[in-house]
Amino acid sequence: MFKSSINAMLPVLAVVLFMAMVPFTTSFSSQIRIQNIASNVNGGVRIEENDSRKLNRGNSNVLSTRTSTKQSTTSSSLFMSMPSNPPPYPVRVTVMGGGNFGLALATVVARNNIPTTLLIRDQDIADQLNLEHRHPRYMSDISLPKMIHATADPESALSDATYIIHAVPVQFTRKFLDSVKEYIPKNVPVLSGSKGIETTSLGFMMDILKECLGDDRSYAFLSGPSFAREICENVATAVVIASEDLMLADDLADILSSENFRVFTSKDVMGVEVGGAMKNVIALAAGMCEGLGLGTNAMSGLVTRGCAEMRRLGLTLGARPSTIGGLSGVGDTFGTCFGPLSRNRKFGYRLGKGETMEEILSSTTEVAEGVETSKALVKMIKARCKGYRLDLKYPIVFGVADILEGKQTPEEGLKGLMNMPMRMESFDERSWFRSS
Repeated sequence: MFKSSINAMLPVLAVVLFMAMVPFTTSFSSQIRIQNIASNVNGGVRIEENDSRKLNRGNSNVLSTRTSTKQSTTSSSLFMSMPSNPPPYPVRVTVMGGGNFGLALATVVARNNIPTTLLIRDQDIADQLNLEHRHPRYMSDISLPKMIHATADPESALSDATYIIHAVPVQFTRKFLDSVKEYIPKNVPVLSGSKGIETTSLGFMMDILKECLGDDRSYAFLSGPSFAREICENVATAVVIASEDLMLADDLADILSSENFRVFTSKDVMGVEVGGAMKNVIALAAGMCEGLGLGTNAMSGLVTRGCAEMRRLGLTLGARPSTIGGLSGVGDTFGTCFGPLSRNRKFGYRLGKGETMEEILSSTTEVAEGVETSKALVKMIKARCKGYRLDLKYPIVFGVADILEGKQTPEEGLKGLMNMPMRMESFDERSWFRSS
């Protein structure tokens, strides 16, 4: 069933990829732009200069170099070629979290010959990883770069880090950060690869990080269609890094970018956060739809309307429509809803096949973020969105939450979604209740 769904969706995916690739094809003249990433800001506008300047990130003096290369017409890469050489300055990166995505991000950095420390919970596993260059539990068949050094000691892992990458699931983030924050140097930027909404505070990752580590340091947020296994297998991948500090986003792009890992930047943190959270909930619904055997037509319609709900919430919270339509929104949603590696799609599929929540949770160590995020989303929408009958404005979000809470079966929930009142199709808020 899933293979047939993918085959049917290939034309749609091709169109989406083509539209997404339009801005990629702009030719860039070869140049080296060495920028002052610490303080070269004038009225919020980034200043680029051709002279070398020093950057002070914590205790490290570094130079930030961004190299653009002209796209080759004969390149076999899906994306425009990016420099594969590491930036010529002393950088040490620490990745917090030894799950699939933590391993993937550590691999991306280490492939650029940058010393990378992986902070995990179990020292025995760290010793085994350092000896065999494989994780015994996660993606154990994949060989990891020798530049990665794993440890369970937060002080040694964090004390001399130039950049810190956070890859701990959202619901465990606050407890984890409280246990290590005393070792994180002041002014060291943090890049988050976690997606979702905390169930207790109803906050996004940007809220949790600022509450735990303070709002006087710079933060960035990575999102986009990026399955950990494909990243580790060096499959072409495009992501976006959003930060209120665009110079930090550019600097992180320098460190992570390679020919097969393409990093774009954005200043729309809210848009990236909304897309990263909602796509998992939409994927749960898509998986249920497939598990119930409702067909590709139904799945496609469901995912499309899910993206409409994502856009609606994003605009309400101040996100840009272009961000929702980009890599972190529609792009990540397509990958999560139709990709065979998607944990949320697989979780929804098993629900659609009749398994209970308890049976699924007891049989896997994988974290499907959408399960907790769906509950938090409903509470957050009720708290932060104005209007009446919010369940009609966000039927997929509310419907998935009801199914997960046992208020209705997947069959009842999906049938209800497919029988919503007919009205003019529109992404315009003003027309949504026109027929109500």
